[in-house]
Amino acid sequence: MTSTPATASPQAQIFPPTLREVMLRPRWIALLAFSLVVAGVLAWLGQWQLGRAVDTSPPEPGQTEIVRPLDDVVQPGDYLPEPLVGQRVEVRGTWVASDFIVVSSRFNNDVEGYWVTGQLRVEGTAQPTSIAVATGWTSSWDAANAAAEELRRQAQTEPTAVVEVTGRLISDEGAAVPPSGADPQTLTRMSPAMLLGRWHDTAGLDVYRQFVTSQAPIGPLDAIASPAPDERSRVNWLNIFYAAEWAIFAGFALYLWYRLARDAWEKEVEDLEDEQAEALAGDSAAGASAARD
Repeated sequence: MTSTPATASPQAQIFPPTLREVMLRPRWIALLAFSLVVAGVLAWLGQWQLGRAVDTSPPEPGQTEIVRPLDDVVQPGDYLPEPLVGQRVEVRGTWVASDFIVVSSRFNNDVEGYWVTGQLRVEGTAQPTSIAVATGWTSSWDAANAAAEELRRQAQTEPTAVVEVTGRLISDEGAAVPPSGADPQTLTRMSPAMLLGRWHDTAGLDVYRQFVTSQAPIGPLDAIASPAPDERSRVNWLNIFYAAEWAIFAGFALYLWYRLARDAWEKEVEDLEDEQAEALAGDSAAGASAARD
């Protein structure tokens, strides 16, 4: 009698899960909920940024040209809001005779020159308060020093003389290192903070962070060219750009969840296919061995 070779039993076919089935598993639903929370926070930030991109109550045109008392615009030590930069103000006080200082790298209609600045002790304050004033411009270093010396003499002659200054209120330009090889005392920026370090009689002194450019020259100087600031746009495009960024980030949070879930599904399908291929190869080998026997 001829014997029939044994054959391996067929393997039951296992179907891989669909992407939808993987996404509906508790782990991925929990991760989706977390992604939605993150996306919601990012979307809220975008909406918040967008709400500040448009100024719904901009200052009326020409408001900076209305002369206002200095203390109605800003207080000593406070920062100047952007709409008030360049505001014309008036202030009364007395000069501190020893504190007329020359600042270089000042341009008048594209011509480089110098400012002579002074410390004006503001009148009518509860405690000593000062503001830096740019009194005028000249193209000559020697003329600037001569004007500063003359203003010192005048202030020493009449130390209690009250002067009224009208001009534009400008924010501190910030500190700067003198050019290489220049006198260490050289000032190239109009910075009340730096001037304060060279002023006298400053114990217990309140100081404005801003300075005033006098509209009329004080002393033997030329007037400082200080045109009205450009009218500010109602739309802040930088804020709109930030709002768009937040929206992109919110979308990316959801895309990241989808990408992670899809990667997990693809890996599971590949692992299952590999297992089935190994099982099929094993069955074929077993069948071949049985046939030889």
